[in-house]
Amino acid sequence: MPTLTPQAFRAQVASGATDPVYLIIGDDDHEKSSLALALGEMVEADLRAFNVERLYALDATVTPMVVAEAARTLPMIAPRRVVIVLQAEKLFDPKKKRKAAADAESDDDEAAGSLEPLDDYFANPSPTTALAFVFSSPEGGKGPADIPLARNLKVTKALVKVATVVVCTGLDGGKDPGRWIEQQAAAAGLSVERAVVARVLQVSGGDTGRLRADVEKLLLFASGAGRLTLEHVAAVAGAPEHRSDDWALVNAVQRGDVVAALRELKAELDEGDNGAPFRILGQLGAAVRNPNARTPFPTRRVPTAVDALLRTDLALKSSGGDPQVLLERLVVELCG
Repeated sequence: MPTLTPQAFRAQVASGATDPVYLIIGDDDHEKSSLALALGEMVEADLRAFNVERLYALDATVTPMVVAEAARTLPMIAPRRVVIVLQAEKLFDPKKKRKAAADAESDDDEAAGSLEPLDDYFANPSPTTALAFVFSSPEGGKGPADIPLARNLKVTKALVKVATVVVCTGLDGGKDPGRWIEQQAAAAGLSVERAVVARVLQVSGGDTGRLRADVEKLLLFASGAGRLTLEHVAAVAGAPEHRSDDWALVNAVQRGDVVAALRELKAELDEGDNGAPFRILGQLGAAVRNPNARTPFPTRRVPTAVDALLRTDLALKSSGGDPQVLLERLVVELCG
C-alpha cells in the first residue's frame, strides 16, 4: 500500500499520472479539502461538469453501488474522470454495518452487506478514473495515519490492496509551526518578526487548521506591504463583535473593507444558528454574481471570487475545517 505526502500527491496530479484509487486521511482537514479540490482541477475547466463528480457519503442516496457506477463511467472528451467521495467513513462503516461487523468478527459478505459493489470495483478499478475517498479527522484513533475502517471487512482488505494513501497531518509533516510561518511569509515576499509569529500562534490556539487559515488570510491581507506586522494580525484575526444591518457584510466585501467585513462576519455567526454559514455563503455568492447590485462586484475579480466560493462550499460540505475559519478566509479573498 503506497503512501504519499500531500506534496507528492500534488505532483502526481500536476503530471496527470494519477493512481486509480486514493485514500486521503489525517487530522489536517484544511489540507484534505485542498487536495480534493486540486484533484478535481486536474480536469480542464470546461469539461469538469461532465468529468468531475463529488459525492457526500452522508447523503442517503450515495450508496456503494452509486460510487462504483460513477467510477466506471467513461470520461467525456477528456483522458481522465475524477470521483471524490467526501466523509467516506460513512460509506464504508455506517452504524448498522459497524455493529454487524463487530458481532460477526469476520470478513464474510454478510458482514460487508451492500459494500460488495465496491469490493468488485477494487478488484478491477477503471484505468481512466481517479477515485478518491476523503476521510474525516480521526476520533480517538492511534494516530492520524490510521485508516479509520473496520479491518475485518473484506472490502477494507480489497481497498488497502489497490489504494494509494495520502496522509495529511500537522504542518507539512510536523514542522515547527513558528518556522513554518516564517517560511510561508518568505515565500510571499514578506518578512516577519518573532513577536508577530508568537501572536499568530497564540491566536490559532494550537489548532492546525486555524493556523493555516490565519496565515493564508494574513498573506493575502499584507500582500505588497513588505512585512507582516502586529497590526495586520489584529485586523485579520482580532475583529471584535458588532451588530449591524443584514447587508453589512456584503456591503463591506463590495467596498473591499476587510476589517469591517470580518467584524460583520463574526457578528452574523455569533447571532446565527447552525445554518448560518451556508446562508452567509449563499448571500456572498449572490452578491458576487449579481451585476445589477447597488455596488456591483468588480468584473475583473468575478472569476477568482467564484472559484473561492466553490472551494469554500466544498470545504463546508465536506467538513474541511471550522466554518468560521473557512468563511473568514473567503471574506479576505473576496475583499481582494
